[in-house]
Amino acid sequence: MLPIADRWFEIKRVSDDITLLTEPHVVPLMRCNIWHVRGRDRDLIIDTGMGIVSLREAARHLLEKDVTAVATHTHTDHVGNHHEFERTLVHELEAEELRHPSDRGTLLALVMGAEAIRSLAMAGYPFDGDLVTALPHAGYDLAAYSLKDAPVTTIVREGDVVDIGNRHFEILHLPGHSPGSIGLWEAKTGTLFSGDAIYDGPLLDEIDGAHIPTYIRTMKRLRELPVEIVHAGHDPSFGRARLVELADAYLAKRA
Repeated sequence: MLPIADRWFEIKRVSDDITLLTEPHVVPLMRCNIWHVRGRDRDLIIDTGMGIVSLREAARHLLEKDVTAVATHTHTDHVGNHHEFERTLVHELEAEELRHPSDRGTLLALVMGAEAIRSLAMAGYPFDGDLVTALPHAGYDLAAYSLKDAPVTTIVREGDVVDIGNRHFEILHLPGHSPGSIGLWEAKTGTLFSGDAIYDGPLLDEIDGAHIPTYIRTMKRLRELPVEIVHAGHDPSFGRARLVELADAYLAKRA
């Protein structure tokens, strides 16, 4: 029997404008970084986690104004709570997947299958048991988990700008991990929200929808970006020196 979690989300203030939310009882493979970015006119929630419990409820003290839920891509671990938000943003290549997910996800290892679990372990993400290490509340049924349809209100492509009043983020199309992966780039501060295009952990480029030659091109592009800080889709944030190390390691392996 799994224990009952005292709380589902951990919340860490990164700066005056940025707060990080994570789901510590989700295995690292699926433990997405959820970024709240406070703007003068509106806020952003960049990715929304698994959707096991309400993100809106957990983050209600942060959501003081209108908010747009950004999907850096539409994998289950990044869009689980998008259905809770009236305004969403997604790349044109994955808009339909956000509206009507073809992969509804699972929390059960049995449903994933032994072959998929072995391949993920070989890629650097071993885990024993199901995809959570605790239950959000007594009586929670892991088998009933299913990704919900979400509204799509803003469809973006390369070069579009997300304006939240005092901050402006350029959309970078960063495919490879998925066809419609995007980053949000603020040149003024050198800040990149990279989704799963790059993070400080094992990169997954052999899953459904991934494409290694495209990922190589994205990695070469990222390597030249004059970043100060990368807030990624998983694992800790990092600076330009680590970005170059990660990109060079990927290119040495794949290019």
